[in-house]
Amino acid sequence: MNSDFTVAVHALVCLAHSGKVLSSEELAENICTNPARVRKVTAKLKKAGLLETKEGSEGGCRFAGEAAGTDLARVAAALDVTFVEAAWHSGNREKDCPICAGMAGLMDGLFADLDQLCKQRLSQISIADLDRRLFAGAE
Repeated sequence: MNSDFTVAVHALVCLAHSGKVLSSEELAENICTNPARVRKVTAKLKKAGLLETKEGSEGGCRFAGEAAGTDLARVAAALDVTFVEAAWHSGNREKDCPICAGMAGLMDGLFADLDQLCKQRLSQISIADLDRRLFAGAE
C-alpha cells in the first residue's frame, strides 16, 4: 500500500470537519505534504464522487455527501488500494517440487484473503467515526 490512502482519509476528515472549501495548499499544510500530491489524490476522490471542486481564486475541494455514510472501504476503492500483497514470491512455478512450485500461488491467495478482510473492516469505519475519535473529549 502506498500512502495515498492516508492522504485521502486525512483530507476527507479535514474537509468534512471544516464544512468549507479548502485549497490544495490548505489541505497540504494540514496533512504535512505538498499540494501537488494532494491534488493527485483529490482528483481520484472527485472522480469517485467523494469531493466536489470549485474553480477560481477561492477554489478548492469540498466534502461531498455525508461523513457518516462514507466508509473507508469506499475511499480505498476510489484509490484502487491493495492493503496486503507480496512484492516478492518464493519458489519457482517451473520446478517439479509441489512446495517450490505452489507456494507463490498459495501465498497470493492468503494475501488476497487478508486484503479482503482489511476492506471488510474498513467498511465498518466512516469518516464521521474518525472525526468523532479525534475530537472525543476535546469539546
